[in-house]
Amino acid sequence: MSTDYDEPRKSESDPAPESLEELRTAQSSVRVAGVDVDEPDTAEGIELPGADLSAMELTVEVVPPKEDEFVCSSCFLVHHRSQLAREKSGMAYCAECEGG
Repeated sequence: MSTDYDEPRKSESDPAPESLEELRTAQSSVRVAGVDVDEPDTAEGIELPGADLSAMELTVEVVPPKEDEFVCSSCFLVHHRSQLAREKSGMAYCAECEGG
């Protein structure tokens, strides 16, 4: 006999629901218990579509590659020199982009 490992485990002490309504309320209470939402964070973290962001200023610190790093000419990610697969005509390619 095969075993369905995705099926919720039932213990001997849990009484079986006698009606469809009891089963529905048991399932809905399980779903609600798994949700963990911080109320104060929800309103501030949501950006509405079409919102005017022209007044916002974005500041990003750009760090150049170190001596033992290179920028892949294919994926444009910074990798360690140990990931260098090929370098030709000043173009460096990482091992992931070269398929190795």
